[in-house]
Amino acid sequence: MGFVFVALGGAVGAMGRYAISLLPVKTGFPILTLMTNVIGAVLIGFIAGIASDSGEVSPNTVLFWKTGVCGGFTTFSTFSLEAFTLFENKAYLSGGIYMLLSVACCLAGILLGKKLSVLVR
Repeated sequence: MGFVFVALGGAVGAMGRYAISLLPVKTGFPILTLMTNVIGAVLIGFIAGIASDSGEVSPNTVLFWKTGVCGGFTTFSTFSLEAFTLFENKAYLSGGIYMLLSVACCLAGILLGKKLSVLVR
């Protein structure tokens, strides 16, 4: 049943991300993506806080909002929550390594993907 909540939330999140991308902003800096990531981080932090503080939020509600909506909106929010949690738990070295590896490996992944795309053209 959890898959249904994730799927529904994912659809909502993806539509929200798309709606933001339609805003008439013209700039060389990816401000709309940054805005999406920051909103997603705020939302997942809010959801994580409510879920951990109250104990009254159902697991399906958490799946809908945290995994579904935030996952469909931006996975950067999940990355941010995980990094924050490591720092909150005083795992500073792990948090720093996770952040550096995430950015470096994802940028390298984009480079690799672009190089591979040339091979299939």
